[in-house]
Amino acid sequence: MNTKENRKMPSFVGPLAAVVVLSVVLTVVSRQFLTLDNWMNILRQTAINALVSCGMLMVLLTGGIDIPVGASVALSSCSMGVAMQHGVKNPILLILIALLAGFLCGGFNGLLFTKLKLPHPFVSTLGARQIFRGLALFITGAAPIAGFPCGVAFLGYQNLGAVNFPLCFLVVVLIFAVMSLFLNRSALGRKIYSVGGNREAARLSGVNVSRTLNFVYIMAGIMCALAGIVLVGRVGTALPLAGETYDTDAIAACVIGGASFAGGKGTVSGTLCGALLIAVIRNGLNLIGSQTDVQYIVTYSGD
Repeated sequence: MNTKENRKMPSFVGPLAAVVVLSVVLTVVSRQFLTLDNWMNILRQTAINALVSCGMLMVLLTGGIDIPVGASVALSSCSMGVAMQHGVKNPILLILIALLAGFLCGGFNGLLFTKLKLPHPFVSTLGARQIFRGLALFITGAAPIAGFPCGVAFLGYQNLGAVNFPLCFLVVVLIFAVMSLFLNRSALGRKIYSVGGNREAARLSGVNVSRTLNFVYIMAGIMCALAGIVLVGRVGTALPLAGETYDTDAIAACVIGGASFAGGKGTVSGTLCGALLIAVIRNGLNLIGSQTDVQYIVTYSGD
């Protein structure tokens, strides 16, 4: 009973403890940190990275990587904006267009790896990042798009109750809960872990590896589209250059939460805590007046 497996702590314990310790330090340094308004702002900041990280986690579980997540966020939100400019006003249709764009981005990434047999997903998705970013700039004329209807933007700006709890973070919690059940309780979820653990053994066991890989990349694209919708609600515009650091943020959140580049290892709860830790670090640096270059150094050296 006293085995290494039994003594192993859950993956979220480390990053959650780091959040607590850092919060104590920042509370001493800044009076504003522990205020309710500031913590609601931290949750808003966490939401976008958490959504992108959720998709990234699924890809990492298979031993892959999804470099163009930031470009996928930008292209999904810009596709929605261009559709609005061309007369589509129904919020549901606009959201579906964004989700379709994310679906196509993820599907494209998956097919590049599974059908073209490129040596590693890093190679294929690195090229896809440039393609998606270029498409976002092309369809928008490199200009931001504003004026989205409230039915689209509410997910990013709407608050709940007297404490102004951000709706976007509630959506994140619900998505992460569903994703946790999916990965741990469903047959496809177990296949995702098995592909990352040993791809050849999974194939010999009857797992359709290509189909599983395509699925995780598509899900990553859809998560990016959701993040793009939240981003539009937060900033009020669709930006073709949005999400430049989303790939590093998402990878950092997953790895902090216990995921491995080798695949087969990682949890949803750990990833959420990793995203929260990054948001706390950035928020604390903003409160103490750190410059942007210092924030980059501290955030990513800490990761």
